[in-house]
Amino acid sequence: MRATNPPRVVLVTGASSGIGEALVRKAAVRGDHVVLVARGREALERVAEECRGLGAASATVATADVSDDEQVAAAVATAVARHGRLDTVVSCAGVVAYGQIADVPAEVFDQVVATNLLGPVNLARHVLPVLREQDAGSLVLVGSIIGHIGVPDMAAYVISKWGVRGLLRQLRVDNRDRPGVRFGYVAPGGVDTPIYRQAATYGDAVGRPPFPVTTPERIADRVLAAADHPWRGGQVGIANEVIRFGFTALPLVYDRLVGPLFKLAAQDLVAPVVHGPGNVLASRQEHNGLRGGHPNALLGVGANLVELGRRRLRGS
Repeated sequence: MRATNPPRVVLVTGASSGIGEALVRKAAVRGDHVVLVARGREALERVAEECRGLGAASATVATADVSDDEQVAAAVATAVARHGRLDTVVSCAGVVAYGQIADVPAEVFDQVVATNLLGPVNLARHVLPVLREQDAGSLVLVGSIIGHIGVPDMAAYVISKWGVRGLLRQLRVDNRDRPGVRFGYVAPGGVDTPIYRQAATYGDAVGRPPFPVTTPERIADRVLAAADHPWRGGQVGIANEVIRFGFTALPLVYDRLVGPLFKLAAQDLVAPVVHGPGNVLASRQEHNGLRGGHPNALLGVGANLVELGRRRLRGS
């Protein structure tokens, strides 16, 4: 049912896939103007057309690599030139690389950090003057449970998402003189999006969303709630809180268990491993979509247990 409030202007990075796509769809259903930002025009045009069909007041496509400050500036300028304001801005673009630091090529490692951390910085740099002049509007950063813990073979992603939390706190400190400007943060756990299939892989297994796996639509609902009420952001799911507690309160136990548990729950030991940069260095349009199509997470854990048993027998 369409809201009775005037349409908002909602700008989302990473809008061509996963959580970002879910966000612009949700905003479209409530009749907002949506501005879709990502690297690949083909996928953006598909999502924009779907948003128009869902009831968006308008849908604007602005291609940009968020790690490129000039491209981000141009995308924000396009939105402001068309609508004259920004109401909700969401930093959602992200990429993943699997592998230990020594095994991930420097350009891939650096690009993960540039996309996931410098991307939100670039976005903030150009939307803040608009929000501050309005003394209204919100900027929401989509982080991750991995921005609160350490996990094996994901150093670039861990570092980038820890940095996003630091950015959030800095934004709040630096903008206390504009009480109408809100800053939100949402940290998902496992989500069924294409990011795992798109990931750069340089380890001995491919990644998968860990149990419990939620939908991108659920995260999108939480993000839009946090845009209006930042206190409604934070961790999504009780599992995140349990993991954070183990990392903080029981570090010796956590460090001992995280390796084998990560292998069971967050990797696919059966799928063939193809090393390469995934979509880190360039968009892979054919893999973009709302969902990742991952099978049941518990069944995946079972398959991993069977595979580990087979490996042990082969090695005995």
